[in-house]
This record gives sequence, C-alpha cells and structure tokens, in this order.
Amino acid sequence: MTGDLGFGQPLEGVAQTAFIVPDLTAAIQHWVADLRAGPFFVLPNLLVPGQTYRGEPSRADVTLAMGFAGHMMIELIQPLDKNPSVYRETIDKRGYGYHHMGIACADVEASAADYATRGWLEAYRAAVPTGGEVVYLDNGTGADLGFIELLPVTPGMDETFTRFWEASRNWDGSDPIRPFT
Repeated sequence: MTGDLGFGQPLEGVAQTAFIVPDLTAAIQHWVADLRAGPFFVLPNLLVPGQTYRGEPSRADVTLAMGFAGHMMIELIQPLDKNPSVYRETIDKRGYGYHHMGIACADVEASAADYATRGWLEAYRAAVPTGGEVVYLDNGTGADLGFIELLPVTPGMDETFTRFWEASRNWDGSDPIRPFT
C-alpha cells in the first residue's frame, strides 16, 4: 500500500493525535461543541489478551473514542482501571491531556526496528480490532514528548477510519456519540 489512506493522511505519516481523558463523554462533548470535531465512534473496554507494557503482560482496560477534525483523527482514551499502562504512566507523570501521535505504518515491525535505531523503546503492544498490533514507543530520554503509536495499516484499519472520516464530512452535529462497529 502506498500513497494516501482513504481518510486523506499519508502512509508512514501522522494519522492521529491522542489524548487521555478522565471522562470520555465529557471530552467528546468538549471536542464537538468547542472544537467542531466529530462525530466520535466509541470502542468500550479494549482489554485484549496478549497486551504487554514495558515487556510485561498487561491487563489495562480502556474505553476510547475516535473522531475527525478535518483529515486528522482525534483519539480520546479513558483508562478504566489503575493497572500499569502507558496511559496510567502518563497520568501519574503529568496528568490528563496529550498522550501520543499515531503513525500509519505499512509494516509495524519494520517501523519499530527503524525507530529503535534512533533510540525509541517499545513501551506497549496490543492487538487491535481493525487488524494487526499497535506498538507504542517512547524516546527513552525522559523528555516529555509523549509516545509514538505505530498503527498497522490493514484493509480493516483503512476501511474503518475512512468510514469515520466520511461521517465527519458535512456532519450536522447530530448523533455525536456512535458505536465503533
């Protein structure tokens, strides 16, 4: 796969900006009313088997929502427990707010290896419902730059995110919270 994804972002480029929020519904309402983004598609309880955090098995559960502001996907993530995770790590370090940028990758493993040559370390890995695994990286310096999430570009990912983007085009503000599927 080469070129732009169905929602207009470039392959191997920034496709997503993500924020950790304490209350998903309130965050969605803010993004809709104040920032004119949306609608948002909610995926509840993303607790998947086999996820790892800093090389150890993880049982962190989150609910997330995805919507668009133009061609940029906005992801809002609400942690549902206090289990160790990249989300809890950020909350403990600096509170809620900006968390990561998502990079659309044709080959997540190759991209992770490339980032590793520049000092980026794997912090989290989990399967996602659109196919493949995401990998979160941090720069290992302790600088507060947020994480990079490597997003696997699969047919399911491109189809799902393009559907979300198409829903945002000429959206009239009705039905701002929708199911992911």
